Amino acid sequence: MLDWNPALYLHYANERTRPAAELLARVPQLEARHVVDLGCGPGNSTELLVQRFAAARVTGLDNSPSMLEQARQQLPTASFALADIVSWASDLQTAGPAPDLIYANASLQWVGGHEALIPRLFARLAAGGVLAIQMPDNRQEPTHALMREVAALPQFAAHIGDAASVRTGILPIRAYYDLLAAPDACAQSIDVWHTVYQHPMESAEAIVQWVRGTGLKPFVEALPESLQQEFLNQYLSRVEQAYEQRADGRRLLAFPRLFIVAQRKA
Repeated sequence: MLDWNPALYLHYANERTRPAAELLARVPQLEARHVVDLGCGPGNSTELLVQRFAAARVTGLDNSPSMLEQARQQLPTASFALADIVSWASDLQTAGPAPDLIYANASLQWVGGHEALIPRLFARLAAGGVLAIQMPDNRQEPTHALMREVAALPQFAAHIGDAASVRTGILPIRAYYDLLAAPDACAQSIDVWHTVYQHPMESAEAIVQWVRGTGLKPFVEALPESLQQEFLNQYLSRVEQAYEQRADGRRLLAFPRLFIVAQRKA
């Protein structure tokens, strides 16, 4: 997949930052020395962490050079590094103190193997540390079901392949609870919840613009340029039908998100 486009991602910065702030609001009080923003993107979530944990060393990690460049411009006082989430989670010999907070806002849904990944992340925390995760849970929403429907059309399928595997599916919320509630996980508290945001969007085109910065990206990029606009046209026509106009002419984009906040025993 090509590198991320920070400008396109930040077009809906307020909507994307809202769940990040609500996740952070549920993190218990910590005297944190080291905070890691796992999959920090352009730094909008990292900024929240810097504001709350002013005395801590805040490190943003991402595998996108363009996102990290944007983050460094936005937050020159924070530390940012190019890193892969799975590799970082598995490298227990990483130099420096164990994090007091590992914060992963809208990043882990791009990574598979959560049955192993979540316990590894939790094990990386310092005693009393907190793992805070937010993930979109929208694979079955029309926005994403229609991506797969269009990708299955003959002219696109040969380039995209198995559309169902383009993005990793996340586990049921109870499965995440069980992973962290296992006796050897050493959890002091576990808080899991699910929220469905309802975003008023100006048009069907605006909905397509939203997902072009994230979920739609790997579908379009898998196609030759000669087919990309046709794919977008087919997708837009389906989005237009799936999301009806409301009384004010806007369209409500339902966006389910899954949240996890778990604290290790001190």
